[in-house]
Amino acid sequence: MIRAKTLRGDVMDWRGQTRGVWVDAQGVTPEELARLRSAFSLNPLAVEDVLERGHWSRAEVYPEHAFLTVRSYARPEEADEFTERVSVFLFPEAVLTMGHGPTRALEQVWALVGRESVNTPAEVAYELLDHTADTFFRLAETLETRADALEERVFRDVRENPVEDVFDLKHLLAQARRLAGDARDAAALLARHTDGPPADLVRFRDAQDSFSRATGRFDALREQLTTLLDLHLNLQSQRMNEVMRTLTAVSVIFLPLTFLAGVWGMNFEHMPELPQRWGYPLAWGSFLLIGGLLAAYFKRRGWW
Repeated sequence: MIRAKTLRGDVMDWRGQTRGVWVDAQGVTPEELARLRSAFSLNPLAVEDVLERGHWSRAEVYPEHAFLTVRSYARPEEADEFTERVSVFLFPEAVLTMGHGPTRALEQVWALVGRESVNTPAEVAYELLDHTADTFFRLAETLETRADALEERVFRDVRENPVEDVFDLKHLLAQARRLAGDARDAAALLARHTDGPPADLVRFRDAQDSFSRATGRFDALREQLTTLLDLHLNLQSQRMNEVMRTLTAVSVIFLPLTFLAGVWGMNFEHMPELPQRWGYPLAWGSFLLIGGLLAAYFKRRGWW
């Protein structure tokens, strides 16, 4: 499908115009690709990158045009791994975007042209980068909310095991960090090689800064998850120490009782306590007195 509008915002029926237009081609057929090639001078390597599925974000300045392909998150509020990609061909007086399907950022910028001051190819490319960066920021907010909820669960219940959830979040973070880094490098290359006015250089540097800040948030969140995992292990170790301390206290209480029971359980013929009427009550009294004193002592020391 090929659609077009002027850089002033007027929707038009594209008939091969290459000046003052934004042409958007999604899921093109071989016939449509041939039409685009006949109208625009497209570098074969750039076209190959567009047609390849799963290509990473990158930018390049070819003799025919500048080229940008960038990946963004389709559903950042859901924090899933589903991404989408848009490729941009920048000509002096025209913009051509291509892909396998419309993206969230592309549709938002398409609506902006004509409604706001987006009327040069560089401005279109900048807005696409800026709206792509927004998906990374939204993803960062979603992941931060999940991390905070996970942290609250760990503090609320030390028996909570967050290891699986932590590593799931770390997997998403690693992917997002890599994609944001690739987009940052692409924006940096456009900023270095742009031949337009200084305003274009400022725009691409601003986009580069946006991706750098998104990368920083992902790095900070990764450190937070690492700290959370360490905290969980420390809490589990502390809980185990408390259990061991309680078991040790119980063992110490029963140690003298076991000793006395062992002494009075020996089968010697002459043991003065055995024939006494008060021998059995004396044994139980000794057990209760010693056990109670030890229990009170451990309770006072906070070991019980």
